Amino acid sequence: MTAVVPWLERHQIVLYLAAIAAGGVLGLLLPDAHHLEVAIEPVLALLLFATFLGVPFAAIGRSLSDVRFLGAVGVVNFVIVPVVAYGLSRFVADQPPLLFGVLLVLLTPCIDYVIVFAGLAGGASERLLAAAPLLMLAQILLLPVYLLLFIGPSGVAAVELGPFVRAFLLLIVLPLAAAAVTQWLAKRHRVGRGIERTMLALMVPLMVATLFTVVASQAGAVSTAALQLLVLVPLYAAFLVIMAFVGTGAGRLFRLDVPATRALVFSGATRNSLVVLPLALALPASLALAPVVVVTQTLVELLGMVVFVRLVPRLIQNVTRSVPDAT
Repeated sequence: MTAVVPWLERHQIVLYLAAIAAGGVLGLLLPDAHHLEVAIEPVLALLLFATFLGVPFAAIGRSLSDVRFLGAVGVVNFVIVPVVAYGLSRFVADQPPLLFGVLLVLLTPCIDYVIVFAGLAGGASERLLAAAPLLMLAQILLLPVYLLLFIGPSGVAAVELGPFVRAFLLLIVLPLAAAAVTQWLAKRHRVGRGIERTMLALMVPLMVATLFTVVASQAGAVSTAALQLLVLVPLYAAFLVIMAFVGTGAGRLFRLDVPATRALVFSGATRNSLVVLPLALALPASLALAPVVVVTQTLVELLGMVVFVRLVPRLIQNVTRSVPDAT
């Protein structure tokens, strides 16, 4: 294990790309691969448990008092992103299922694997972890407002909040509580230390499993509607590019340090696709294509995150080197 973990960490990007490719092949070749979607939430919960274990809870407490960072995250995700999302959604405004799916996923900031990817890029993952409950609460309250503004009353009527609450409990509260208990045990018992070491060693394999499971379970659905979805690929890619520059600029504007700015870029660019997918699946038949629209964003984003992990450290280091530490 001592030799394997450093090897996994050195080759993690290649492993993530391989997981995405293998998941895509399996999802296209096996008609029943979509049943793997039942494993998405458990695997993601384990990944987040391991992620939370690597963040000292004292650091989370300090991050909650970081008003500057939390303000930057709020402005980027709930002021700038809605403007960007509305502008990009105009390209599919004449197709209601595409329009609804695009807005549903782009208007909801990620609360789960953004913490992992930001950490891989040297971002302040503990600050994103502290911000996660606030981001979840804000998007629950604001999503109906944005849909009312951008689509009208029909948009609000189609949204059920149950999946949001369930995802918050399963993907944030439960792993966070388990990590807190494990960290407490690790200070007092050998068993706790063993669990902590094992889970931290499994970070890369768990990310590989998450990427593989998501892609394999959704590749078939995406391929079935591929022609209709092609227009979304450049749209989602454009969102990633725009938000990379928005996050960098916002980091300078709020005078954040380098790790916080990197975290801000990831927060603005990643969306809550795994959480809103159950929402999309609950939509009426007239919007039956919306879940696949959400899944397409997931696939584009996963590839984009692999690029971001390499690109963001170079981009932010160069742009924000002269910015003083905000803490």
